[in-house]
Amino acid sequence: MSIGAAAKTTVRLWSKHVKREVLCARWGHFGPPVLLFPTAGGDAEECERFKMIHALKPLLDAGRAKVYCCDSVGGQALTQRRDHPPGWFAAMQSAFDRFVVEEFVPWIRADCASPGAGIVAAGASIGAFNAVAAVCRHPEVFTKAIGMSGTYDVSKWLEPGDLTGDFYFSSPMHFVPGLGEGEILETLRKRFIVLATGEGDYEDPSESWRMAGVLGARGIPNRVDPWGKQWRHDWNTWRAMLPQYLEEQLPKG
Repeated sequence: MSIGAAAKTTVRLWSKHVKREVLCARWGHFGPPVLLFPTAGGDAEECERFKMIHALKPLLDAGRAKVYCCDSVGGQALTQRRDHPPGWFAAMQSAFDRFVVEEFVPWIRADCASPGAGIVAAGASIGAFNAVAAVCRHPEVFTKAIGMSGTYDVSKWLEPGDLTGDFYFSSPMHFVPGLGEGEILETLRKRFIVLATGEGDYEDPSESWRMAGVLGARGIPNRVDPWGKQWRHDWNTWRAMLPQYLEEQLPKG
């Protein structure tokens, strides 16, 4: 069975949270769901244009995974923040989280005909931030995260007026240290987060190590994988990383 037009579905979901239509896409026929978050300015079909879906074809053909993606509403807001009042980006990032959990996840589970399906979150760069945040905020929904070349502390790009409560609760680097003992933290300690990073041009491995330190301090299982100086911050790196980690993390069938 090959991945072609019949294996791809797109839909535009109207979101009451972000107050716009959000393009959502799915590739694959069978298998556990993987939500792949785009890079900062990306849309739902970015991963297809940059040949990630081609790199994942063996897993899709084998029914090992169904890959889902949606427009990067939060990431797009980050790139547009200077055109809006302080706090706008943080509010949009929080609204994007609500869209994902309350509107996109139900669509994914319906598509999988599995109302309680656990979802693997993945992404590169800002997509890695969103993937790790998804697991940390909603461990009852997301079972694993695969962060690639992650930017996990976006506060370095923000003004003081942007550092609102919405920002705090959107950023695992900031809210995880303050998580109290309870159901969320107990569930998080049963999840697993991979933080993969190149060490070449435009990469910052220190972000992955900082994120790992925050997670580890709260007993949340994680692993940092440095890939070496030949791997730079671009799609060639991520097309090599993601198939490897999904092969490792997904059921064998």
